[in-house]
Amino acid sequence: MGLKLQNQKIKTMNIKNLILGFALSLTILSCNKEENGGTVTAEDAKASAQIDAMNDDVSNIVEEQEAMTYDNSTSGKTPDSANSELTACATITRVPAFGTPLTPGQTVTKTIDFGTGCTLDNGNVLSGQIVITFVFQPNTESRTINYSFVNFFHNGIEFDGNKTFTRLLVATNPQDTPHPSVTMNMDLTATFPNGAVYHRVGQRVREIIEGFGTLPWADNVYEITGSWTTTGPNGGTQTSTITTPLHVKMSCIAVHKPLTVSGIITIVRNNTTATLDFGNGECDNLAVLTVNGNTFNIVIGN
Repeated sequence: MGLKLQNQKIKTMNIKNLILGFALSLTILSCNKEENGGTVTAEDAKASAQIDAMNDDVSNIVEEQEAMTYDNSTSGKTPDSANSELTACATITRVPAFGTPLTPGQTVTKTIDFGTGCTLDNGNVLSGQIVITFVFQPNTESRTINYSFVNFFHNGIEFDGNKTFTRLLVATNPQDTPHPSVTMNMDLTATFPNGAVYHRVGQRVREIIEGFGTLPWADNVYEITGSWTTTGPNGGTQTSTITTPLHVKMSCIAVHKPLTVSGIITIVRNNTTATLDFGNGECDNLAVLTVNGNTFNIVIGN
């Protein structure tokens, strides 16, 4: 009886070990699948849209600060705060100092300091600094602007890295007069409050298609194209391509909403293709993510 009981215990232990091993194998396979990227999720799509919102705000600010230098190279500031992207809580310093006339070929550095919290007109909250550097070239149609972040947060998300703008004056439909088209090369990292880290590399092209050369700037409309690759916190990588140009309407600030009002981004991850649709032109803070026939509403911005 003792030997039979002992054999039964050994057999039971072996079965338990097989079950445990099988469960562990499933866990490992599940983890590997997650680490290899899984599928497109609403959480990742929202994170991507939040990074896009930062890009839009920073693009507006950097372009404005560079343009102001050419509008008045001595003061380098807008004479009318109502037509500025920035609110009074942002402090701007320059090297060479404001009040010093610039000469062609001179390197200009502007530091935009948002302190511990500065709310833009669209409700997004910024803190830390953006540092922009460019060569003063008033007689050229192509200009390059470099900028980086110093302890910079956008709606509580920390951004690190650098970007390069190449600004061209072009004449294309529907705005035939020469107007800015800005190519943005990105290599940045976003760290969310929950610790999730996203790394993005890619390019966006932003062209003003309405309102250039008129005041106030609220009548401006921009068109954005481009593509980029984003690596998420689980190591999965997805490629995003703007398949229908995004339209950004500055007039939406009047209703205190984010500014991207239409256009579609197509997202590819492993064997899954998803779309993020920003709507039909209305000033709202919603986009619709479609994955495998299922749709999810994504709330963007603050």
